[in-house]
Amino acid sequence: MGGASSFYAMLFIAAFLFAVWGAGKLSRVIGVSSIVLEVAVGLILGPGVLNLIPRELSVSNADLTMDCSKVEYQTKIAMEDTYYCDVNAYVCEGTYSVAGQSDFFGTQDTVSLGVDCSASSGGSRRLSGGCNTYNLRQCSAAGGSGGSGGSRRLSGGAEGKTDSKSYSLCLEEMCTLKKALTTATIPDIFTLVGHTGVAMMIFESGMHFDFAQAKIVGPWASLVAVIGTLLPIIAGTALAMAFSFPFFPDACSAGVALAPTSVGIALTLLHEADALSTYFGQAVMTAAFVDDVLSLVLFSVLFSIGGGDVTFMGFFPLICGLVFMGVAIVAAVTVWPKVLTWVLSVVPETKPHAKLTRHDEVMWFIMFATLIAYAQITHLCGTHLWGCFIAGMSFATRHEAHHVWVRQVKKNTCWFLRIFFSCTLAWSIPVNSLFSVDAFWKGTLMGIGPCILTKVICGPFMGETRWVIGWAMVGRAEFAYFIAIMAKSLNMMSPDLFAILVWALIYATIFAPLIFREVLKRYMATQNGGESPKKNKVARCATGHLPDLVAEEKEAEERSRRERSVSLEEEMLSKDVEISRLKALVSSLETGAPAGMAKAVDNNPNAASDQTPV
Repeated sequence: MGGASSFYAMLFIAAFLFAVWGAGKLSRVIGVSSIVLEVAVGLILGPGVLNLIPRELSVSNADLTMDCSKVEYQTKIAMEDTYYCDVNAYVCEGTYSVAGQSDFFGTQDTVSLGVDCSASSGGSRRLSGGCNTYNLRQCSAAGGSGGSGGSRRLSGGAEGKTDSKSYSLCLEEMCTLKKALTTATIPDIFTLVGHTGVAMMIFESGMHFDFAQAKIVGPWASLVAVIGTLLPIIAGTALAMAFSFPFFPDACSAGVALAPTSVGIALTLLHEADALSTYFGQAVMTAAFVDDVLSLVLFSVLFSIGGGDVTFMGFFPLICGLVFMGVAIVAAVTVWPKVLTWVLSVVPETKPHAKLTRHDEVMWFIMFATLIAYAQITHLCGTHLWGCFIAGMSFATRHEAHHVWVRQVKKNTCWFLRIFFSCTLAWSIPVNSLFSVDAFWKGTLMGIGPCILTKVICGPFMGETRWVIGWAMVGRAEFAYFIAIMAKSLNMMSPDLFAILVWALIYATIFAPLIFREVLKRYMATQNGGESPKKNKVARCATGHLPDLVAEEKEAEERSRRERSVSLEEEMLSKDVEISRLKALVSSLETGAPAGMAKAVDNNPNAASDQTPV
């Protein structure tokens, strides 16, 4: 008889992870992006459907414990004075309560509330008696039962504001907002792991930026990036508004979520076709990087405005972030190469023949410390993802740095990103909204137009490579989904619009790699005289790290060495056979063997050792 044990919880988690792993393997067999199947597995086995993993592990503590329809949680919001809701403003506005709804304080008599709404009060409407924030627990009655519409403020400062229909509704809405912020800050463990995977992937993407090539293709590639960023935002925002969603924050959030391009998809497919070093290949990579930088900036702007503070001081952290980015990029080219060279020259190499050398350990420690430091700085300026990308760019001039990073965190990154798509993304999708006819047809329009078409036409001035570059920019991955998830978690996007956006991004996730590979193959064939390009073997997990170019160069060198070794062995064997034939011939001549025997030996030298000379 078993006692209290976590065995079943471990068993269910293992079954879930095995299903996610199997989805990745199946995606390789059928030739589609692993993201789609991983999301599907997360949807089916997650909290929304089968709920395989216990809710205590798959749902945040705030979502489990906070019920904003109850008066005790509304009371906590009311105790914040005017930080969330200003009762005085609602009383003076005449919207303290609405018909058919009981008011929070149990009375509609403004005199008993002690509110002075006269102009002579100096504009400061404070509770002078009755129910106030000091004896609110004794005065509060049954809370309101209203819905969750109204304003979506991301920060406090509600004094004098009456954005909701009534005070009780305001308390419920702000309680819902506080729960969303708490959930975003301290999510469930699987969601937290997924967020970590996105940060690691964006850091790794930054390490692939080629500053030398950017000087050559930079201007045109930057123009492609600007067009490829603005068109999806404009088209996505307009279409969301056409679907009757408000301009801000819902429609704007949808537009920004459609902006990022997947650097990983473009890099992998270009490398697979051996086109990464071409002019258009570097144009694609530079445009994708600039696109992501612009998307990071717009991501910060979106949530800064969504925070409700549109003053200069509200944007001051964002301005500081832009300045830091400029300084850090210059330092990545002029300072970091010298610093790394000096550090590695000072630190003695005590393990030159080890699998992980001393210099590799030092390099990994510097990368990890830089990642944490830059992420913390830009977190104060808007988002830590900004710092992750810039930190990766700091090591872009040393290709061995990415090799060291991948060797240490390869499997972790693969699994963290699998969990991001199967848990962080899949568990945040409203199942009922996603599989509605309304969400499907609207998501299809959003996917074909703002998500795909706007990227395809972003490089009309790039000559015969315009379609290759355009389809390379269509790919979406973790960053686009991450923006959508954050917007939804902070109540900046309704569940219905989120479901539409997920459909749109899934279209790009499925079709972009397939069509880009075909378009790229045809273009490379025209450049090679009609012959299809020879594919590079890219060793990578279905969802995970970018190609390790240094490791692949070493593998190519090792493969060439092995082939050369086999060739030399075959050549030596051939020489040995020739020597044996000559020895047999000489021996037969010296012993006066008949000419027929010498001829037989000449024709079959291996039989020479079996002949006994007469």
